[in-house]
Amino acid sequence: MLEASALFRVLGDPARLRLLRALSVDRFNVTELTGVLGLAQSGVSRHLGLLKDAGLVREERDGIYAYYRLARPADDDSPLWRMLTSEFARAGAMPDVRADDARIQEVRRLRRENFDVHAGPDTRDGRQLVPGRSWAAWSRALGLLLPPLDVVDIGCGEGYLTIEAARWARKVVGIDRSAAVLARARQLADRRKVTNVTWKRGEIERVPAPDASFDVALLSQTLHHAADPGRAIHEAARLLRPGGRVLILDLRTHDEAWVRHKLGDRWQGFDDATLSSWLSAAGLEYTRVHVGARGAGDPFVVLVAAATRPDTLLGAAAAPRRAPSRRTPAQDLP
Repeated sequence: MLEASALFRVLGDPARLRLLRALSVDRFNVTELTGVLGLAQSGVSRHLGLLKDAGLVREERDGIYAYYRLARPADDDSPLWRMLTSEFARAGAMPDVRADDARIQEVRRLRRENFDVHAGPDTRDGRQLVPGRSWAAWSRALGLLLPPLDVVDIGCGEGYLTIEAARWARKVVGIDRSAAVLARARQLADRRKVTNVTWKRGEIERVPAPDASFDVALLSQTLHHAADPGRAIHEAARLLRPGGRVLILDLRTHDEAWVRHKLGDRWQGFDDATLSSWLSAAGLEYTRVHVGARGAGDPFVVLVAAATRPDTLLGAAAAPRRAPSRRTPAQDLP
């Protein structure tokens, strides 16, 4: 009776049940579980310790990382695990649990894109080990092919993309409405000794910069926070020099309503046609919208869109120009 009482006390906490449900899907480290549950790392570690002491969770080392998974043997069909499995399945339609599932998919996507974490000499999924393979390094290599450009990062947040752009740009201006966020961005730039970035406070629909000031306007995961996304795109177009380009990364329309109250999103993504029509309405041409990233079971699909400012915006007379040479993909990227 004492053992049963202690076990049920451990299971009597909703956060610990959410942890067990996540671990029934995959193994995770503490940092990943912190992101999935939205709890402090100290709280996640404490809950994991209690679950481990109760024999429900086990810890395993993989290189320098410690991962946690359920301690349930493959042939365990005990009443306890049957009950938990049933409750986990029944809870799947609840908004908070759906949010956990969406964040689990995001963690898995990050693993796929971070070779150092998800693969090692004992790679389990049969993929070839290629030391040094890195999406970040590949994007930086592509940046070396670009000429020196003036870039504005609208809705820059803490400045990670801004600083990446500074590697190949002549100068970059990062715009965000939050003074606290911009302070963190400045600190990051200082730590990385980046000197060609200027940080400015402003709204994405009213950027504090003159017309025709930039060659590239970036809107990365920004539009779904905008009060008026179409207006934000018009503003990005205003900032471009003739021949300059708007580059957008955002989400395709999705059903994850929890992002509104958890993350402050105003929009649950956009459909391809709407994004394309906003770019055209802003007087831009050579518009392309397609999938940038998509994973099986992931509720979030990333769209990438690009368009070019003609010699004169909004339909004024301009000499015909040939579209930039490009290869048109036969289908969306996987």
